[in-house]
Amino acid sequence: MDKKQNKRQSNVGNIKKHLATAETKLVNGVFVFHGPLTISDFSKKINVNAASILTIFFKKGVMKNINSSLNEEEIAELCLEFNLDFKKEDVVDAQNILDKLEIIDDPNDLVSRPPIVTIMGHVDHGKTTLIDQIRKSNVLDTEFGGITQHTGAYQVKFKDRRITFLDTPGHEAFTEMRSRGAKVTDIVIIVVAADDGVKPQTIEAIDHAKAANVPIIVFVNKIDKPNVDLEKVKSQLSEHNIVCEEWGGDIQFVYGSAIKNKNIDQLLEAIFLQADLLDLKANLNRDPIGTIIESKLDRGKGVVSTVIVQNGTLYPRDFIVAGGQYGNIRSLTTVEGKPLDKAFPGMPCIITGLNKNPLAGDKFIVLSDEKFAKKMAEEKQYLDKQKELSEKNSIIVKDGIKTINIIIKTDVQGTAEAIKNSISKIKNDEVIINVIRSGAGEINKADIILAEASNARIYAFNNEGLNSDVKKMAESKNVKIIKHNIIYKIIEELSLLIKTLKEPVYEEKLIGEAIVIQLFYYSKVGTIAGCKQMQGICKEFSKVEVYRKNKMIFKGTINSLKREKNDVKIVEKGFDFGTHIKDFDKIEVDDELKFYEDVIKNDE
Repeated sequence: MDKKQNKRQSNVGNIKKHLATAETKLVNGVFVFHGPLTISDFSKKINVNAASILTIFFKKGVMKNINSSLNEEEIAELCLEFNLDFKKEDVVDAQNILDKLEIIDDPNDLVSRPPIVTIMGHVDHGKTTLIDQIRKSNVLDTEFGGITQHTGAYQVKFKDRRITFLDTPGHEAFTEMRSRGAKVTDIVIIVVAADDGVKPQTIEAIDHAKAANVPIIVFVNKIDKPNVDLEKVKSQLSEHNIVCEEWGGDIQFVYGSAIKNKNIDQLLEAIFLQADLLDLKANLNRDPIGTIIESKLDRGKGVVSTVIVQNGTLYPRDFIVAGGQYGNIRSLTTVEGKPLDKAFPGMPCIITGLNKNPLAGDKFIVLSDEKFAKKMAEEKQYLDKQKELSEKNSIIVKDGIKTINIIIKTDVQGTAEAIKNSISKIKNDEVIINVIRSGAGEINKADIILAEASNARIYAFNNEGLNSDVKKMAESKNVKIIKHNIIYKIIEELSLLIKTLKEPVYEEKLIGEAIVIQLFYYSKVGTIAGCKQMQGICKEFSKVEVYRKNKMIFKGTINSLKREKNDVKIVEKGFDFGTHIKDFDKIEVDDELKFYEDVIKNDE
């Protein structure tokens, strides 16, 4: 083992700290919370009588009870009312730990790392020829039909500096990785053929780069061709908010020819300039983190994964967790197959040793505590499965605002813009609609991939064509496609959708009354009230008010409901039953119980 390997800073402490149980509490005048709370729970946490909180709302003309839920804004307002600071923290678990993990390195330990660049653009505009020239090797000869057939990563050296390129088969792989939270790409180069201009896949590439919030450099290729109109290309790109520096924008444009090897050096210089602005740094002396670029099963070697190290230094025999998979690194090589004794930040490499194939875009982390690492990976597997089952057509919630992402595909571009403008006006205080793409033409696979990555639904207007492969893909990825031929139907549907997504207002409904006729005591539970149902019904987990001599003495919920010795979900009028009231053991014979359930208040 390399001596430096022993001296690396461990990730285990950081992970365990972030995974610490999320606790809602008041600490030194700061109220720390993680989501909505009932008035009852909030009052207990800050040690304030619930009645005083209800009074605050009453004075504002808002009727609430102790079981009413407080949203983030209401909690913040109440904290200010009681002279408390407040802080909302996210719940961190094995599923999102690598997204939430903040590793703060000592600035003195940081060194510059190579930028990681993805090249995208319309088919036949010269992406593969460009990367071929950059790598100084003939990729085209080894690939079917001149189309890139795999996802790979390559590193090149230019003027004593290195650049890592991700070579992806179209935009789908880029977006697939982004859908799993991968933020591996630092810079996107969009290749546009000077003789062909902006095409549908050019626009897709722009959409994907913007959605990932990654800086863009435009390489205008094939300037050696006759009848080239560079001003037209600039104008077309400006229509998509890609404005070159010479027109007062902030996007670097490089004009060249990949096949003639013209101005490739200028492109590499532009990448370094953008990288310097980003100030990309990493710490060599820590256990590494990075991203899986691709992974496959090899009969002789087992799971073979292409990875990029983003921070730290990777060694053979490191124990690695990648998504829900784990294992010791058995071999570490360059992407060309040359053995490595270590891999530095920004470097792509090939590893073997994982137990199963991780997904492209899964983050990996090296953990020195193998038992803890395995447990974390297995928990992530379980949580991912649960999320998959519950996330069909889900709605994104950010900063307390629900966002419905929409893709619009129409028969003509003008209609797409008209629908987009109409939809942009649909919103309320809690829900907004975000059109992430609008355009003319049939729904294609790129639309499905973008919809999956962005949790979007697709609206097709006067657009009946849907390729069977695209339809199967949409079904497999749980992407919802809705077809309409009347614009107001789309507006009507979305207006109804955001109304139903608005946080429901509940009111308590009295469902039954009972009287306590005898008491039982069990040491493990407490006092069980033997009751007779006098009116209506009692349901499992009902809310309950306890009255003694016509005065309410307690309000809470029941946590058990039994008839004879059997658990039941409901008790009807005239029947005897036993129940235990949560956090209340001072029940007495002849106490009256009133049962309630929350029903959604009708605004109509």
